[in-house]
Amino acid sequence: MEDLKKHASYAGAEGPVVLVIMDGVGIGKNPESDCVAQAKTPNLNWLKEHAAYAEIKAHGKAVGLPEDTDMGNSEVGHNAIGCGRVFDQGASLIDDAIASRALFEGLVWNELVDNAVAQVSTLHFIGLLSDGKVHSNINHLEAMLREAKARGVQKVRIHALTDGRDVPPVSALDYVERLEAFLLELNEGGFDYCIASGGGRMKITMDRYDADWPMIERGWQTHVRGEGRLFSSMREAIETFRSEKTGILDQDLPAFVIERAGEAVGPVVDGDSVVLFNYRGDRALELTKAFEADVLKEFDRGAKPDVIYAGMMQYDGDLGVPERFLVSPPAIDRTMSEYLSNAGIRQFAISETQKYGHVTYFFNGNNSSKFETETWVEIPSDNCPFEDKPRMQADPITDEVVKAIESGLFDFVRINYPNGDMVGHTGVIPAVIESVEAVDEGVGRLMDALKKVNGVLICSADHGNSDDMVQLDKKTHELMRDAEGQLLLKTAHSLNPVPVYVYDPAGTAQARVAVLDTPGISSLAATSITMLGFEPPEGYTPSLVDVG
Repeated sequence: MEDLKKHASYAGAEGPVVLVIMDGVGIGKNPESDCVAQAKTPNLNWLKEHAAYAEIKAHGKAVGLPEDTDMGNSEVGHNAIGCGRVFDQGASLIDDAIASRALFEGLVWNELVDNAVAQVSTLHFIGLLSDGKVHSNINHLEAMLREAKARGVQKVRIHALTDGRDVPPVSALDYVERLEAFLLELNEGGFDYCIASGGGRMKITMDRYDADWPMIERGWQTHVRGEGRLFSSMREAIETFRSEKTGILDQDLPAFVIERAGEAVGPVVDGDSVVLFNYRGDRALELTKAFEADVLKEFDRGAKPDVIYAGMMQYDGDLGVPERFLVSPPAIDRTMSEYLSNAGIRQFAISETQKYGHVTYFFNGNNSSKFETETWVEIPSDNCPFEDKPRMQADPITDEVVKAIESGLFDFVRINYPNGDMVGHTGVIPAVIESVEAVDEGVGRLMDALKKVNGVLICSADHGNSDDMVQLDKKTHELMRDAEGQLLLKTAHSLNPVPVYVYDPAGTAQARVAVLDTPGISSLAATSITMLGFEPPEGYTPSLVDVG
């Protein structure tokens, strides 16, 4: 790859350039549902008035998703920000692989189904049952079930995790009804396809960044061993849990196992085939390790079943995980971190555990290795409900970044504040407001530190969430309320644009907003490179500011 060229009219800031990603902080359309607007944000308000300010897209085709009705997410958002371009992402790639039948003609799919047919064994599907398109898509599951039947697989078991984060918070039964009707049709002709187990995505199976391995252990006991509280159907399990705890969200439902005649219908045993149909890597790696690792120290797995296991996609290209996968991930190259490292730019990346992988692995194009000039710092996240500590680790993160700014050891700093997203997913409005205020306070401290060293702040987001906390009626677009008149909360990401503020306290860049046609967050890379005093590489989406 070519080296970065010096900018023709701007030598770069005297101090470091700091890129702040305020996770889940977008620009809402309705004050009643917009916790960002409701929060006290004097620093962001000041930046909007005095810094170069623009609003940019962070969802749909702007981040490589199939349609502009698709919500952005932290994975594709950090990919786009870090590589400065838009690559087709998991959802799009899988849609295409199914439509072209490349998935079904591939070696891995044929190995999975041939094994189940030859062994007269079970084909298992584990994953998130929704159409949120962040981690999975029920359409992909249905396509694979239909093809499995066409290939003669007699017995299929589905281990369905309830969502409630990327879709409405209590919508699980909608997907259960859809899947049960689909399975009823598939079972004509003597086939045996059914749901075998499940639970809420924040209770079992979908931990990330090694934050809570007991979640994986609970998932293993539930899906693989078939051990847990027994129910006759997924509907019965969900309705029972809701009756036992009023107001429980789908993401928090306990684990359950489906039984026939008192026995679990679908434990995973030797000779079976298993597909993890989630395609996003961060919450798939730990379960994959449990299936693939010869030695597992994180929990007592018991005897590892001798199965053929595959992921929907490759979750970590550097580690080669999983060994088998159905669709290849986007081949992201020429990331900003690599360009800056080649140019000798000293880089500092930091977040807390919940978003550490995003500001490192995903930012670097799904690359788990550091480039030569990079320093990565992880602040451990609290292991508690996010609504209980909505400030999360914003203060320690800010402390470390201020030290990095003052040290003179770094030229480029990137930081992720997870608060607006992680607390936004809880649906607890007062906590969400407090989380946004914590981020604003951190941004203010960074502004003060950068002003002292003539640095530059670029402050934006990877997608919206806390800006859109109430469900909208799809026909009237009015805020939805329950029978008592209370607003119906929403915990999914939004389709709203996100802000970008470019603050140059020294004024040497003479930064002004560039005139661009529907800019997106991928332009944050070129913006950062420009403020460092370089010309953006060929093919990068343009900088959001002109300088000099």
